[in-house]
Amino acid sequence: MAEDMPTNWWLRGFVLFVLVAAIAGFYLLGWYEYLSWVNVRAHVDDLQARADENLVLAAAVCFGIYVILAALSVPAAWMLSVVAGALFGRFLGAAIAVTAATIGATFAFWSSRFLLRDWVNARFGESAEAFNRGFEKDGACYLFSLRLVPIVPFFLINLGMGLTPISAFTFVWVTLIGMLPGAFLYANAGSELGKIESPRDVLSPGIIISLALLGIAPLVFRKALQWIQTSHPGDEKAG
Repeated sequence: MAEDMPTNWWLRGFVLFVLVAAIAGFYLLGWYEYLSWVNVRAHVDDLQARADENLVLAAAVCFGIYVILAALSVPAAWMLSVVAGALFGRFLGAAIAVTAATIGATFAFWSSRFLLRDWVNARFGESAEAFNRGFEKDGACYLFSLRLVPIVPFFLINLGMGLTPISAFTFVWVTLIGMLPGAFLYANAGSELGKIESPRDVLSPGIIISLALLGIAPLVFRKALQWIQTSHPGDEKAG
């Protein structure tokens, strides 16, 4: 056991180095500028022409870039979903976006869990244990709500969930389902990119409020069910 610890820490250090180097390179080399709103709108016609020439290759490239950037926790998921919609239409674009985002998010989830979870549990002790016990009961509902509400950054959810006891399987299927509405909205905006002047026009306040209400619905239902069971314990036995 003592021999495994150094190897484990070396491996963590190596993974952390690769992640930091990749993220630093993305910004230092100026690659982030390719995903700016202004740049995408300026080159959307050229990108669409290239995608029409070889749809399979374009979809594979878009998919791969999305997975890599999501895995690196680069805050560009919404823009990549817009690009997917612009290149492949609202339906195929949404399918590519939500699948690639889920895979990339899972890699980010695993990296966060591998690098930080043990340290967090050791650092916060009993507080972490109490949080983990509570999250084991309602973790899927919390994650589903966070995925539906487009206020919390995508990459922060991935990293934060890696510190919780939620299983990778639950993380994957809840992420996939929870991201469908948002992915379609962004891909649909991408399919109409030429008519949209500002990123603020992608999600109107009404849409954000609707998604927020939809997001908290599972939690409200869950809490209501718990309250009923606590307030009327005899009803459950009588049934």
